[in-house]
This record gives sequence, structure tokens and C-alpha cells, in this order.
Amino acid sequence: MAISTPMLVTFCVYIFGMILIGFIAWRSTKNFDDYILGGRSLGPFVTALSAGASDMSGWLLMGLPGAVFLSGISESWIAIGLTLGAWINWKLVAGRLRVHTEYNNNALTLPDYFTGRFEDKSRILRIISALVILLFFTIYCASGIVAGARLFESTFGMSYETALWAGAAATILYTFIGGFLAVSWTDTVQASLMIFALILTPVIVIISVGGFGDSLEVIKQKSIENVDMLKGLNFVAIISLMGWGLGYFGQPHILARFMAADSHHSIVHARRISMTWMILCLAGAVAVGFFGIAYFNEHPAVAGAVNQNAERVFIELAQILFNPWIAGILLSAILAAVMSTLSCQLLVCSSAITEDLYKAFLRKHASQKELVWVGRVMVLVVALVAIALAANPENRVLGLVSYAWAGFGAAFGPVVLFSVMWSRMTRNGALAGMIIGALTVIVWKQFGWLGLYEIIPGFIFGSIGIVVFSLLGKAPSAAMQNALPRPMRTIIRLRRHGCRKAKGLSLRRFCLASAAGCAPLMCLAI
Repeated sequence: MAISTPMLVTFCVYIFGMILIGFIAWRSTKNFDDYILGGRSLGPFVTALSAGASDMSGWLLMGLPGAVFLSGISESWIAIGLTLGAWINWKLVAGRLRVHTEYNNNALTLPDYFTGRFEDKSRILRIISALVILLFFTIYCASGIVAGARLFESTFGMSYETALWAGAAATILYTFIGGFLAVSWTDTVQASLMIFALILTPVIVIISVGGFGDSLEVIKQKSIENVDMLKGLNFVAIISLMGWGLGYFGQPHILARFMAADSHHSIVHARRISMTWMILCLAGAVAVGFFGIAYFNEHPAVAGAVNQNAERVFIELAQILFNPWIAGILLSAILAAVMSTLSCQLLVCSSAITEDLYKAFLRKHASQKELVWVGRVMVLVVALVAIALAANPENRVLGLVSYAWAGFGAAFGPVVLFSVMWSRMTRNGALAGMIIGALTVIVWKQFGWLGLYEIIPGFIFGSIGIVVFSLLGKAPSAAMQNALPRPMRTIIRLRRHGCRKAKGLSLRRFCLASAAGCAPLMCLAI
């Protein structure tokens, strides 16, 4: 379907708005900390929606609705697994990671945090984790660019090559200019657009078919299996779908949002906002595919494009059911999903190169201005490499994306989780968990044992590796084991008792105050 002028105008206004936000963020970016982590200044609302938008790529509006359209409600198991995983991640990791990263030399990246947390003077943890991030996220970026190119190609009638550059240009520009603040602020706008589209579209689809009851009857008439949650699934298949939730513990672009929150106190509010957003979006995406079955069964004359490619179900419903202006806004939600994830991936890759390789090994005393510009240049370099990988959408390297989520989840997930929960964990344990988790995913994927999703054995074996190597080796120093928990408990206790100053108290400031002999504060820690 050719795009109309109103839809074209809507797309252009949306893209211009994202670039404008990038320029506004540029004015607030004073140093490298601001460019990479926003100066740890995100409030709960921005933290919540930025984490959600960076997590949910074009899969939310294309892949998930398409899968439900083809196979029925049984495809929603993955949404359930993701919801549980995200909630546990917010509950167990978010607040602790926010405090740990500030305490450990104000770490700006995961590799930086691992180095400080485990007193890794050899810096091998920094090197390995930075290279893992660089490898998988460059491939992730390529997949995001392909998704954006496909949207521009099908909507605007462009050639794939032109769409490739058009789809990536705006995201690269605002990420280059504004850094983390631009990415987080645009994510907030994009998350709002996504939830609007995913609530409005299924409601209108249901109304157009004749109501909820009529829609459900049509779906059952086409195939009763469409409403069967266990359709074609055994125990292993359900566990594999639910296992996607384990990936959240190790996704650097999501964990960065926790690290950037303005305080530990904000995490509680951010969790409630983010989980509400996520549940509504996932439910809406499932509903688009599910009730799309009823709509296109009742209107077979317009079902051609969807029958050829089920992932177009949201696009086709938006173009058929809404006037061009509203359709343009709804289709911009797909672009929002793609751009929000791509921008986060570009920035994480840039920070891994700049903070964990360039600054750590080449220019230890580089100025803040120099680091900001190196970070910007690295955004361009990573983007160009990703575009080169995406130039041929059939390239085999893009097949790695299917288990990149598992790779991050198994390599980093257990390490992050144990590092904030278990003080006995050592550097060797972290290194073993990272390597064992990643290798298990790669090997399991190749052999496909038991039909089990590779993140599950990867996460289990990685966790076992952490425990075994931590207990067999030399115990961590007393400072590493005991320095952190007491201040954390103190600050939480102060906040619970209504201490106003404690609500804005950072762990770093607490430790400085303690070292200076602040007796009234220290006595509360006993």
C-alpha cells in the first residue's frame, strides 16, 4: 500500500521531533558521565519508560502479533516469561545495582562495575565483557537497522538500500548529538507512543468485528486451537518460552537504566510504572494478533499481505482501520520501537569502546571533552559496521541475533545477579560464570539438545560455575565482603524512618561522610 501525504508528514514530524530532543539533550551534556549515563539523573518515570522502550524492539509490534496471528494464544507464553523475568530483575537487581555501581568507583558500564566489584587488577573481566558486548550488540544493531529498513521499504516504497540509510540516519544523529540523555528522553516519548498504539488498535479491531464475544466466536470457528494455551506445546516448549525472562538479568542496555536512576529510592516507583507499561504493551500486542485473526477471517479481500507475511498484521490493521493521520501515528510506533532499541545498543557499544578499552588502556587521563567526542565517533563507527552487516538482510551473521539475547542472559545474567546478592563471590567465579554461560549457549544452540532454549542450561551452568570457582579459590577480601552491605542497610533504614536527607543520599556520599567521622550517622548502622 502506497503511503499517503498525511502519513508521510506524520513520519517526518516524528523523526524531526526525535532529532530536536537530541539537540536539547546536547545542551545538558557537560561531561563523559553525562554522555554515557546521563549523570545518574533519571527520575522514576523516565527510568521506567526508558527501560521498557529499550527492551522492546520492533518485535513487540511485528514479531509477537505475527506469531499470535499464525499460531493463536499459545504464543503468549513468551510474554508471560518476559513479564516475570522483568519483574524479578526490577525487584532483585535494579536497586542493588544502582547502589553497587556508584559505590564501585562510580562505574559507568558493566565491565567497569565488574572490575571494581571484584578488585580485578588484571582487568581481564573488563576486556572479556567489553568484547562480548561489542560483538553481540554490533549484531543486534544490524538487526535493528534491518527492521527499520523493512518498515521504510514497505511503507514508503523505497529500495532496500535507500531504506537502510533512511531508517538509521535519525537514530544515529540524535544518539551522536545527545548521548544517554537524548536516548532516555526519546525512549520516554517512544514508549508513550507504543502503548497508545497497542491499546487503541486492538480495541478498534474488536469493535469493527462486532464486539469481544463475536470476535472470540469467529476465532474459534476458524480453529478451536487458536484459544488453546497448550496448542502443540509440551513441558520443554513451555519452559523454553518462559525461559526468555532469564535474559533480563544480563542485558547491558536495560541494566544501564537502573544505573542511571537518580537514587535507589526512585527504583521502587520506576518498577511500578515500568511493569504497568510492559503488561499493557504485551497484552496489547497479543490482542492485535489474536483479534486480527477474527478481522481478516471476516474480511478476506484485504488479507493478502498478512497471509503472505504475518508480521504485517499491525501495519495492515493500522492502514485499513484508521484515517491516514492516525495511521501515520500508529505506524510511527513501529519506528519508535526500532529506534529506541537501536539507539541504546549504539550507545552501549560506544561506551564499551570508549570507557572500557580507550580510556582504560590507551588514554587513562583523557579529558572529559576528549572522551565525549571519542564516544560520539564510536557511535558512528559502530553504526557504519552495523549498516555494512545489514546491507545484505540474508547474511548468515544476522542469524546470530536469535540467540544473542541468550548469550547476554547466560554470560552476564548470573554474574550480575550473584554480584549484588552474594558477598562471597570472587573474580574467578565471575570469570568462570561468564565464560561457561556464553560457551554453553553457543554449544547448546549448535546441537539443539532436548529442544530446550539455550539460555536455560547456559544460566544454570554459569551459576554453578560461579559458586564452584568462588568457593574453591581464595576468599574475597574482608573489604570486598563487608564494605557495602552496612551502608546500604543504613540508608534504607533512614529512608524508612522518614529522614528527608536520606531520600537523596547516595551511597558514595554516605561512605565519604562515614570516613570523615560522622558519628550520628554511623551509629545507625550498628
